[in-house]
Amino acid sequence: VQLVESGGGLVQAGGSLRLSCVVSGLRFSINNMGWYRQAPGKQQRELVAAIISNGSRNYADSVKGRFTISRDMSQNTVYLQMNSLQPEDTGVYFCKIWINAQSYKWGQGTQVTVSS
Repeated sequence: VQLVESGGGLVQAGGSLRLSCVVSGLRFSINNMGWYRQAPGKQQRELVAAIISNGSRNYADSVKGRFTISRDMSQNTVYLQMNSLQPEDTGVYFCKIWINAQSYKWGQGTQVTVSS
């Protein structure tokens, strides 16, 4: 199973980006997936948004109303639409898939930088 993120970049505050995470080696129809962010200087990755197998979505309080997670199962891709970006949204964004209850896989990450 491999995950490849794309769509990161440099954007001014108030701008938008859409991140993509393409999954190969697995047809995700019942897998939970999430987007995590690792802020500069921090080792821990925080959950930004998640979508579970039944389509329910969860968001960190800091991104509610601004970010939207979605999936296209025909493309085996999960997206993160990020609007009204703020400098505190800067970080490396990682995609994660839970393969089963005991194992998961990370992508390599994509850098998002928001300038003030």
